[in-house]
Amino acid sequence: MDIKQLQYFIEVADLGSFSRAAESLFITQPTISKMIKNLEEELGVPLFDRSRKKLLLTDAGQTILKQAKLIDKAFTNLEIEVDNLLGLKKGHIRIGLPPIFDAHAFLKIIGCFHEKYPGITFQFVEDGSKRIEDDVDKHILDAGVVVLPTKDDIFEHFAFMEEDLKLILHPRHPLAEKTEVHLTELANESFILFNKDFVLNDHIISACNKSGFHPHIISESSQWSFIEEMVASKLGVSLLPESICRHLKRNVRAVKVIEPSISWNLALIWRKNAYISNAAKAWLQFTKEKLKSPLE
Repeated sequence: MDIKQLQYFIEVADLGSFSRAAESLFITQPTISKMIKNLEEELGVPLFDRSRKKLLLTDAGQTILKQAKLIDKAFTNLEIEVDNLLGLKKGHIRIGLPPIFDAHAFLKIIGCFHEKYPGITFQFVEDGSKRIEDDVDKHILDAGVVVLPTKDDIFEHFAFMEEDLKLILHPRHPLAEKTEVHLTELANESFILFNKDFVLNDHIISACNKSGFHPHIISESSQWSFIEEMVASKLGVSLLPESICRHLKRNVRAVKVIEPSISWNLALIWRKNAYISNAAKAWLQFTKEKLKSPLE
């Protein structure tokens, strides 16, 4: 039995699927199935009830899962302690970034940190704020950029950017020639939004509801470039952060939204009262100092 077998078992149990666990771990399904089978043979008990449509843990599987998670946590702490012994000569930092965030200036800060500490490596995960918060809470990520408000009882946060959303239209849309649009004028429009993993989705729906209508959502996506293409294809309208609008092509038009305007506030979050490696601590302190000046 080795730690990889236990980690694979935990992933299958948490996701309830061999295929989803394989996708999450970037390995093939036969590989993870074989690892679990070997683990079951070594332990002498079945870990999953495979007779039903939904994959369920056996009684033995539930007991072993609890112990496996304790072992995995101890192993992770051991790796962190070793990293700390090496100081900042080595280390690995896992950061969540929303794909709707114009990360150019943020990545320049990370580049400056890398010049100072070349032995420290980075893993970047693109996802919505809800998933990033969940992954930071579960220690899958060390830190992440999310849309405020966040869960202050769980996370420390450092706010560094606030900007308005703009209405994105096809150039021949009746509202495209206006310099500003009241939100109520969009009551009969078809909306293309980010998917439900994004807090921005909730912000937009809430603002529309406060303006007296519920948006008619015809499509959702996790990529702003795909949303841009859908708007350019006359499928509907969308709302995107001002910084993203600067990167849009000429096949769409960006218009200011008023009464009310819709803004988003970005912050860097990390787990409150949790063990953080020296590498992650140094990066957080370095980044906070750099972010005190407005991002350009």
